[in-house]
Amino acid sequence: MPRLIDQALPLQDCTVLSLRPRRQHASLRAAAARLGARVLAISPIAITAQDDAQTRGALATALKADVVLFTSPNAARTAITLTSPGMRRQQRWIAVGAGTRRALVRAGIDAIAPARMDSEGLLALPALAQVQGKRIGLITGQGGRGVLQPALEARGAQVIRVDVYARSTVSIPERRWRLLAAVLQTPQRIGLALTSAEALHALLAQIPASLLPGLQGMHVLAASERLAITARDAGFNKVVIASSPQPRALMMAMLTTMSA
Repeated sequence: MPRLIDQALPLQDCTVLSLRPRRQHASLRAAAARLGARVLAISPIAITAQDDAQTRGALATALKADVVLFTSPNAARTAITLTSPGMRRQQRWIAVGAGTRRALVRAGIDAIAPARMDSEGLLALPALAQVQGKRIGLITGQGGRGVLQPALEARGAQVIRVDVYARSTVSIPERRWRLLAAVLQTPQRIGLALTSAEALHALLAQIPASLLPGLQGMHVLAASERLAITARDAGFNKVVIASSPQPRALMMAMLTTMSA
């Protein structure tokens, strides 16, 4: 019987293109490596904390609300950096997904998270069904999750939104374009892990025209239906929707589409 180490892994010789911000690729690398794939990290956006008196004051108010809602791991980590959050009695703290919840748990916060890790999953939670007259602290980033605030206000909640971080486009080094050009020789063996519309738009705004056809020929592993629509609108035709934005779910989506 062949040794396990001698057996080819299912995604050997495949590449995952990660558009996460710098220094946030590790969990995807680990999930990809378990299946034999490698990760090409290209970070077209950066996350910058809004560390000013106005943001800190608004954050302190939001954290005292009846419900405190975090829309991303970056929102949770940045809020923890800016302040020392602590739960009050009868408060509900909610995370958009497992990664956000883990960031809060590390700070001693026992948050809940939906099985479906997006705005629709949040809005389906029983904790957000009856919010008439309640104050909800919405901790997010600039430009993020425009669905939540109007939906919660339509249910009668008073939403206190705080943008604790900003996304900014960063210039992609020439070396990264060369690495992308090399893997685009076999676009059918590449999966684009898509967890942010902003990151995709920032990538497309910079990519050399010669690389665009190859990029659009790869498989897109969309973290939600909304992101799948974004990808198709941008000219991608091979789009599969993962069960969640978690790295393992993205890799399972890649395994499914590569095996089809």
